[in-house]
Parts: sequence; structure tokens; C-alpha cells
Amino acid sequence: MAESNFIDYVKILCRSGKGGAGSRHFHRAKYVPKGGPDGGDGGRGGHIILRGNPHLWTLLPLRYQRHIFATNGESGGAGRSTGKDGEDRIIEVPVGTAVFDADTGEFLAEIVEPYQEIYLLKGGKGGLGNWHFATATNRAPRYAQPGQPAVEKSVILELKLLGDVGLVGFPNAGKSTLLSSISAARPKVADYPFTTMEPSLGIVDYRDGKSFVMADIPGIIEGASEGKGLGLRFLRHIERNAVLLFLVSADSVDVKKDYEVLLNEVRTFNPELSDKSRVLAISKADILDDELREGISAELPKDIPTLFISSVTGQGLRELKDILWREINSDANLAKSTITHRPLDIRHRDPEEDNFIFEPAPVDDDEAEKELLTDEDWNDEFWDEESTVNPSEE
Repeated sequence: MAESNFIDYVKILCRSGKGGAGSRHFHRAKYVPKGGPDGGDGGRGGHIILRGNPHLWTLLPLRYQRHIFATNGESGGAGRSTGKDGEDRIIEVPVGTAVFDADTGEFLAEIVEPYQEIYLLKGGKGGLGNWHFATATNRAPRYAQPGQPAVEKSVILELKLLGDVGLVGFPNAGKSTLLSSISAARPKVADYPFTTMEPSLGIVDYRDGKSFVMADIPGIIEGASEGKGLGLRFLRHIERNAVLLFLVSADSVDVKKDYEVLLNEVRTFNPELSDKSRVLAISKADILDDELREGISAELPKDIPTLFISSVTGQGLRELKDILWREINSDANLAKSTITHRPLDIRHRDPEEDNFIFEPAPVDDDEAEKELLTDEDWNDEFWDEESTVNPSEE
């Protein structure tokens, strides 16, 4: 994976801009005696904004841009002039990207639509100029508000492929072959384990011009939810799928046991995945005779749809599409959310990214106004501690 361009997990450091300080200027003109305070307000600090880009398919660009800082707002000026706002920093990410707090693992936000924007970190509000504080008893206030400080946070971005159906199976169960048989996707197919090294998507044509998206992930093995094999790294991609298609090879010693192992790994990775619709398909069914087929059928679970398929001969593929389409559009499936996020814990983290050491972040100490106010000069509305907001809340 080190040489692959498909990057679905990256850790970055973000910092919004701090607000500019209010001015303490007094109006001075030859023919205007006692001009009074006219210090302007400081400008707003820049925001950190996530934007969904439908033309991106990987987080690779962020591997080379670890620090993303917005600029600070400028200080207010004379004549009640407001300082210039800081420049926002927009982070372009693929659709399907989820954001987590790197320190706590808490889920923060997600991008699920093209061009969707989410304000990840708010820029600091600019301070008020001294003219706001002039009263009948205090006509020459010599103080102004400083700007609200910047917000700095380390975040982890996870890309989770958006697909209607997710393929789950052991290595060489025939997942990639199935995807290439019923869609235009051409994943690598070979006769050795872990041929599939990165997830891939395929659009499956259905009847009357309808279609759905199928996602293929690398094969998982027993213990994948604890970090064995490659499956743990890619299990996150099936969290967005509406239906999970479990694929077990017909040459398995115990089909039922293999299905139970796969289901247990999925549940261990994220217990809420057990609520998703499931379908069980026995692949490579062309190698079975009637007696073997009946023996396997007797052992299959009765609580989910099951069928035998062969990607080589086309056996059962039409019936498989019918079942998947019915499950995707079932009332029970549409009534519940198909996107599930679990907080990051030690099992779900990428050690290489978590151990990444950020270089010291430069801090701009050039402040035009240093004088601070007492606590009474600030109000609760100005000091809004909420740092992650949607544009509609601005």
C-alpha cells in the first residue's frame, strides 16, 4: 500500500485565524474639537472549511499538506474602519470523507454530497473598537476588545467509499470476479490471497435503466477486527453500505462456519453493522453437483436470503441482482440510516499516521493591539466556544 495512490486515512493539523483587535483611535481634526473615539472593529479570522470534491477519489494530496492554517483578521482602523477578514482555507476532500478528533477519536463531521461545505473550525471574531464603549459618563474610552483567539486541532480524515452493496468475504472467495462480471469495473483477479489491495467500486446495471453501486474490499481473515491481515484497514468502507453481501466459496470445508466468522469480524469492528441488511451468496457454485448443493443448503442460515452463484458461468447472477435490489429498496432498509460511524479507538487507527510528528506550527505574534479587557467587558454571545459548525449556523 505504500506505493499505492489510494490513501483513505490521513492525519493533519488545522488552525483557524484569530480575530483582529479593535482600535483605540480618537478622531483628531483641526475644526472638530473633542472628536471622540472612532476606533474601528477588528476583522474576523479565517475559517477552516471542508468541501466535497466529486473529482477526487483519494486523500493523497493531504499527505503532502499536513499543516492547513487560515490567516488572521486585521486590526480595526481610524474612522470606524473595520479590519480586513482573514482568508478562509478550504480543504478539498472526496465525497464520503469522515472527520475525527485525532486526540479523542470523537466523530466530528462528514461529507456525503458533492460540493457540500462544512465549517470545521471557526475563525476568531474581531474585537470591537473603542467607539462602541463610549457612554455619557465615559466619553473617551481608551480600551477596545482584542480579537477572539484562533482554534487549533489535529484531525483524522477517513475516506469511506459510498456504495449500496458491500462485498465481504475471505481472500479468493471470488469478490473481484463477481464485481467484474456484473459491472464495468476491472479489479485485479489472480489465484493467490490478497490480490485485491485497495477498494474498488462498480456500477451494476439493473432492469429498466436502474442501477446500484457495489463496493469490493480486500479479503478479511479471522482476527481482522483485531488487526490481522488487510481487512481491518478497509472494513471502514462497508460502514456506508446499505446491504452487506457475504461471499463464501463453495469449496469451503464449512460454509456456515465461514459465514459466522465473517459476521463476527464485522460485528466486532462495529457492532452497529449487524443491523444492516445481509445477503449470503455461495460463489463458485459451478463446481458443485446436486448432492453437494443439497448438503450445503441444509446448513445455510434461514434468517437471511441465500443463493448459489457462479461468476464464470453466470449462474444465479440475475437472481442475485433481484435480491440485492429488493434489499436496497426495502422499507425496513430505507427507514434506518445506512451510514454508521464508530469512534476511533486503538484498533481502528493507523499507527503510521498516528505517530506522525507535526513540525512546530508558526505563530503570528504581530498584534497591533495588546491591551486586554476585564471579564465584564466580554459577553457570552461574543465568546462562542462552538468550533465545528455548518454553514447554515453562520
